[in-house]
Amino acid sequence: MSTDFDVLVVGAGILGAGTAEALAKERHSVVILEQLGIAAATSSRSSKLIHGGLRYLESGQFRLVYECLRERHWLLENKPQLVRMVPFYIPIYRDSKRPPWMVRLGLSLYALLSGIGSEASRFRALPKSEWDTLPGLKQEDLLAVFRYYDAQTDDAALTRDVVASAIAHGAQIICPGSLVGAEVTEEGVRVDYVADGKLNTLHTRALVNCSGPWVATTNTRCSPSLTLPPIDLVAGTHILLPLSLGNKIFYVEAEDHRAVFVMSWQDKTLVGTTERPFFGDPREVVPTMEEEAYLLRTVQQYFSQTRSLQVEDICDSYAGLRVLPEAEKSPFARSRESMICCDNERNPRILAVAGGKLTSYRATARKILKKLEPTFQAGQPIATKNTPTKSEDSSSERERNI
Repeated sequence: MSTDFDVLVVGAGILGAGTAEALAKERHSVVILEQLGIAAATSSRSSKLIHGGLRYLESGQFRLVYECLRERHWLLENKPQLVRMVPFYIPIYRDSKRPPWMVRLGLSLYALLSGIGSEASRFRALPKSEWDTLPGLKQEDLLAVFRYYDAQTDDAALTRDVVASAIAHGAQIICPGSLVGAEVTEEGVRVDYVADGKLNTLHTRALVNCSGPWVATTNTRCSPSLTLPPIDLVAGTHILLPLSLGNKIFYVEAEDHRAVFVMSWQDKTLVGTTERPFFGDPREVVPTMEEEAYLLRTVQQYFSQTRSLQVEDICDSYAGLRVLPEAEKSPFARSRESMICCDNERNPRILAVAGGKLTSYRATARKILKKLEPTFQAGQPIATKNTPTKSEDSSSERERNI
């Protein structure tokens, strides 16, 4: 492996993968440094959705929703083996927080942002004659059911696919490898890291910190460290139940009026998510018994076939961490836009990315590339990437990297 690169990307979650891919496609030499494994943390513990975020309209995040809907369209067109459209159903009851007119208004705006006339923008209210087609859904006090379309994916498989694309365009990956320290010098950034039990050094024109819930920890290992925006780590839990509701996703209201997804997943039912503050080592985030019970109660409130299940019947559960702007308001209402900061706008050497969404990983990567343009224009790249030949990049080596 070469010791000199244009950019070091720290983290092989979806944002790190997307950033490395975008850089490699622009023929910059790039290396990814990942401490655990590709999609080992948040990027394999999401709700598995590629969507605009219907609920973000309520908090006025119109630009984010529009951006995500554009990205959803691209992913459906270019990664059909990983991203597919699925019908979503929103049941509205007498005691629901949002009445039918409000949901219809939100769906109309969502359709407008999707692009009126596109198949993906279609929504309608189901007539009562079709309510029986929804498996086991509670119909007592049911006022309306709306159907619209969004997309579903395997988040870990998508991340691996993006990393593989980055490697195919010449990127390299060090995994497992841990950052020890990074220091800005006159020539670029000197990086010390540990891999295979050895301390190594490489030199790079810039470093991009895409380490997700470790973003603040990684930042402390950089000199100079950046002034990050105040952030919180928010844990979200999902549970997997041993039954199937068919090829449908339901958008229901929990006992505290939070929105919860009940979705088909690998012939079972995935339910999530929760929101609670998290403090400590991100490696140690796990579902709590209270969260599992809360999600089970939520699904049992709406689907009769789940009411005999006990917490011990849960097939699996997982927890992931979101990086959100620090605020007193609930996590539900906080911005989901990515936050990008750097050491020097005129010639950035160190960048850090906090927050962001699975759906908008490409849009975030484009913003990072734009931030790095002054650095690349300041002089010739440290290393000019040449696509490896088969003799230089054997299939066994590719498999080891991936």
